[in-house]
Amino acid sequence: MIRNVLGSLMGLIGATAAVWSPFRAWYDGRHGRDYRVQELFTAAGITDTKAALLGSVLLPFLIAALAVLLSIALRSRLLMAFAGIIVLGFAVLWMVRQGQAAGGLSVGGDGTGLGDGLANAFGAGALLILAAAVMSGRPRRRDRGPDRNGDRAPEPDRDTHPADSDPADSDPAQSPPLRAWPTPPQDHS
Repeated sequence: MIRNVLGSLMGLIGATAAVWSPFRAWYDGRHGRDYRVQELFTAAGITDTKAALLGSVLLPFLIAALAVLLSIALRSRLLMAFAGIIVLGFAVLWMVRQGQAAGGLSVGGDGTGLGDGLANAFGAGALLILAAAVMSGRPRRRDRGPDRNGDRAPEPDRDTHPADSDPADSDPAQSPPLRAWPTPPQDHS
């Protein structure tokens, strides 16, 4: 349970960072919300055209954040990891397309080059994948016989000690081995 709580908290922090990242500078001071998501998949690549808010890079990050919320509700490690892959995938895809459009990528300390919004996206994606690894997920059902509702019912434990069971129920072939030395007689005086 502690692992699920910790993983859920990490997932919420990662989803928040992912949704916040398009509102920060991604490249040369241009915010992520200004890049159209369609430009990542077209031959023209990234242009100077501004995007509508829900048509920007924010859209896949919102979908990832919804997947995180759903994964927390369902305690699904797979869905949490999928959300992290969405965030990382779109960040990498954006880097490839931006590199093609600009002829290369640079990092500058004066606000030029790659910005902190992209770093937030990468950090958020990594945190979501780490959250999936931390979560224990839902407890697994063991393969057991069906009960009256069609669900699998628990079987009784078969790991009992021979001394704890009734001798009439025991199989003679499975009886405990004989001792080499008999027990000493008891003094009844």
